[in-house]
Amino acid sequence: MSDLRLSVLDLVGLKPGEAASEGIARAVTLAQHAEQLGYHRFLLAEHHSIAGIASSATPVLIGHIAGATKSIRVGSAGIMLPNHAPLVIAEQFGTLDAIYPGRIDLGLGRAPGGDFHTMRALRRDNHQTGDDFPALLEELRTYLGDPKPGQVVHAFPGEGSRLPILMLGSSAFGAQLAAMLGLPYAFAAHFAPEYLYTAAKLYHENFRPGVLREPYMMVGVQVIAAQTDAEAQRLFTTPLQRFLRLIRNQPVELLPPVDSMDGLWADYEREAVMSKLGAAIVGSPETVRAGIEKLAKETGAKEIIAVTDTYSFTDRVRSYELLAEAVKPVTA
Repeated sequence: MSDLRLSVLDLVGLKPGEAASEGIARAVTLAQHAEQLGYHRFLLAEHHSIAGIASSATPVLIGHIAGATKSIRVGSAGIMLPNHAPLVIAEQFGTLDAIYPGRIDLGLGRAPGGDFHTMRALRRDNHQTGDDFPALLEELRTYLGDPKPGQVVHAFPGEGSRLPILMLGSSAFGAQLAAMLGLPYAFAAHFAPEYLYTAAKLYHENFRPGVLREPYMMVGVQVIAAQTDAEAQRLFTTPLQRFLRLIRNQPVELLPPVDSMDGLWADYEREAVMSKLGAAIVGSPETVRAGIEKLAKETGAKEIIAVTDTYSFTDRVRSYELLAEAVKPVTA
């Protein structure tokens, strides 16, 4: 699979009782490892008011991690644009691009990154639903592009940067918008796999040259690699417990793996969790390689964004090492 790129998505997860500084320090170390292993991007996601996740101030973390690395691209997957004024995002990412030229990616989504009450606190308006996302995106692209005649508001820094924009989504909406604008598209199969193949088909069939001449599909997916299938499946119980706690509206700190999930969830909870993690690729290097090959072939993906949430940081780093060894990603 020498034509496939690998990237990392980090939520900056915390263990119970940990300070945010500990999770952030791990994120820096992981980015440095990913850079050495040939990963293409290190991406961070905007989440708010979720105990156990420390990635809420996403642009700040991007700058911190870019400053601690040398060549790996660093960006968002994503910034939830309806939470922010497009001018502010243009200025923030324009500044990041000025400091780290050619290394910053701006991935955008339209979800709130939290529950209704959090959305209300962020957006200050109960009528904001994300339906205005295309208009917000166009405004943002205007600020990042060359100035237009009569334009009154400008993003300094940011104007003229043409910062790379990645469209994120978990439904048909993002796929169709990315296709219409000729943008790269990343599907969030790491928590919403149900519409993956529908969205991939829509994106490829409706793609029109724009920013890109050809479609560029990316898939975010849970990946855990270990020496054996059994060992990987045991490590996988950490994200299983996290999603179980999520559907129970409990804190989602990283919990130690268990030998079996039996007795920890009811049947309906198991079904709900597995509906979110149904695309996960878990196993030995051989199992993971086969899973990645199948996923890339069936979706037309040119880049896999691996989400690996293990309790032990050592297990996490080792999983990314085994994944890189198994896939041998393109590094250009």
